[in-house]
Amino acid sequence: MYRWETRYFATLVAFVMGNEEANDRKMAELQTWLQNTSTEDMLKYHEDSVRMLLSNAEDEDRMSIMHRSLLFLMEVISALKQSEGAATVEDRDSDRLKEAVIDSIPIEHGPPSKFETVLQHMDTGVALFGSDGHLRFLNVQMARLLQMPRRSLIGQSFRQLLYHPALRRSLRLIFLRMYKEFAYYRRYHREFEDENGRIMLISVSRIEELEGDYLVSVKDVSEYKQIEQTAFQNDKLAMLGKIAASIAHEIRNPLTSIRGFIQLLKPYLESIGKQEYVRIILSEIDRANEIIYEFLNSSKPSAPMKKKLTVAELLKETNLLTQSEAHMKGCEMQTEIFDEEIMIAIDVKQIKQVLLNMVKNAIDAIQAAGDNRKGLIELSSRKEGRYAVIRIRDNGKGMDRSTLSRLFDPFFTTKEEGTGLGLSVSYRIIRNHGGMIEVKSTPGEGTEFIIYLPLAEERE
Repeated sequence: MYRWETRYFATLVAFVMGNEEANDRKMAELQTWLQNTSTEDMLKYHEDSVRMLLSNAEDEDRMSIMHRSLLFLMEVISALKQSEGAATVEDRDSDRLKEAVIDSIPIEHGPPSKFETVLQHMDTGVALFGSDGHLRFLNVQMARLLQMPRRSLIGQSFRQLLYHPALRRSLRLIFLRMYKEFAYYRRYHREFEDENGRIMLISVSRIEELEGDYLVSVKDVSEYKQIEQTAFQNDKLAMLGKIAASIAHEIRNPLTSIRGFIQLLKPYLESIGKQEYVRIILSEIDRANEIIYEFLNSSKPSAPMKKKLTVAELLKETNLLTQSEAHMKGCEMQTEIFDEEIMIAIDVKQIKQVLLNMVKNAIDAIQAAGDNRKGLIELSSRKEGRYAVIRIRDNGKGMDRSTLSRLFDPFFTTKEEGTGLGLSVSYRIIRNHGGMIEVKSTPGEGTEFIIYLPLAEERE
């Protein structure tokens, strides 16, 4: 059963916020709960409640809150005295009561303390729910995460918050899952992903110092997850390097010997009409050598031998090298250069390897769409801050979020004959140049790779 304080706070909030429809009903219920409550206890709780409301209010709303809370208190006391036959109360008791009412209003509400300011503007959203489930406090960051004004939320029960018309559906689902984890499995910390791909860490604590109230904190940990993923990626690449170094010679040496003996046997096999066997064996050995070469490069690409050139030169040469293959496979290449003078210092061979690999992936993605669409691959460049930004966009089949999360993992591939090393090598090459790679993709619509390379002036 709820205590009278719970009813009091909810009724006060409804009155202060001007919810006239709820006022009469809540006021009638409150009168019943206050029958056996002393005036002194009620005045003390009223003062605490008003202070709580003021801590959630904007500066321009504080005077209105104090004014309406005073009207509310006078109305509550008047109703209680009438129900108790208070018409016989002596004038001196009435005067004393009026003075107590005035004293209970925190009129001298000065500027917030440093601690309040820190709480309001920290990067973690904080909300305080009473033991009855009604919201008593939330800071500015929590209101931003919910994308709703604080004044419309204070005093709401958890159920009312869930079905608030302004609450986004994705957040409603997250809160429902959080409530289920807390109520059924007693899990007080959990990560959730919203519709924008942000990772939110939600924690629920019940602190004795808060008299059993529930403290809910929400923090956006997307950046920390990205750093964690990058560190994990680097660990995997380091492990890959150790494996590559240990097996490289063990595999390439016997392959060299086998290739030599096959070439010695070539005249004999041709004499008995088996020259096709020779071609297949040699091509498969060469393919195995190529895989090992990529494998070694993915573990430790050679240090870049840099030279200066413009991004325009790089993209024009990439377009020239890939245009014929793209045309043969029904794809149109378009190049757009917004600034011909953007200068970068790179290992041309390595960066060209990255661009050629990504254009080839774009051609494969367009063919994999399987709907006879007209393929389009767009290469563009522009300057953004201290980086030259190269974009490679296609209208292929696109990728889902699961594929994107593993895109740069060694040996991960969606192609039947792929090695899963091309993008892993590209990632390491760009990082060795002090750059970054981003990927945006929508299933059925296409993919865009965004490469950031430091400008030559900045690097020097």
